Amino acid sequence: MFIEPTVNRDKKGWIEVVCGSMFSGKTEELIRRLRRAIIANKKVQIFKPELDVRYDEREVVSHDKNSIPSTPVSHSQNILLLADGIEVVGIDEAQFFDMELMSVCEKLAKRGTRVIIAGLDMDFQGKPFGPMPYLLSIADYITKVHAICVPCGEIALHSFRKISNEKTVLLGERESYEPRCRKCFEDGMAKQNKQKL
Repeated sequence: MFIEPTVNRDKKGWIEVVCGSMFSGKTEELIRRLRRAIIANKKVQIFKPELDVRYDEREVVSHDKNSIPSTPVSHSQNILLLADGIEVVGIDEAQFFDMELMSVCEKLAKRGTRVIIAGLDMDFQGKPFGPMPYLLSIADYITKVHAICVPCGEIALHSFRKISNEKTVLLGERESYEPRCRKCFEDGMAKQNKQKL
């Protein structure tokens, strides 16, 4: 049986969310913040979903190939068990976690933990992705980062799926996705929908 640790009222915990499209630098920003916490001699641990093995099975790796050791977990409740006594918790690819991630993050913050989360705010159809909208609603601090739209060079906020596949969760890189602005995203979706007819 799991016994909930006592809330430490002397320590202030909070939740930070870094969101945006693919290739916008979310993981890069997460790694930067965690490295600063390490420099400050904080007890830091990072978690990622077990299914994300694109670059490495154990490490969190940005598209720019920067990396930091992490613990892959199959369910968000495992984070609570493994983060006891940790001052700063990082969570990458939050959109792939189960819906209990929100309550896990709130419990950590109540313990006095700084929680830093990175994830896609929208899926390939431009809809809110997994637990991310709920995490954004409870976050103390939100940073939305942007990529550059491949077709036009403007600021991109969407992850456009270039291949035909209707699964919401489809791991991929530049061969499968590209960042797009609102107009180029809508144009691409309209073109794909026409091809399906």
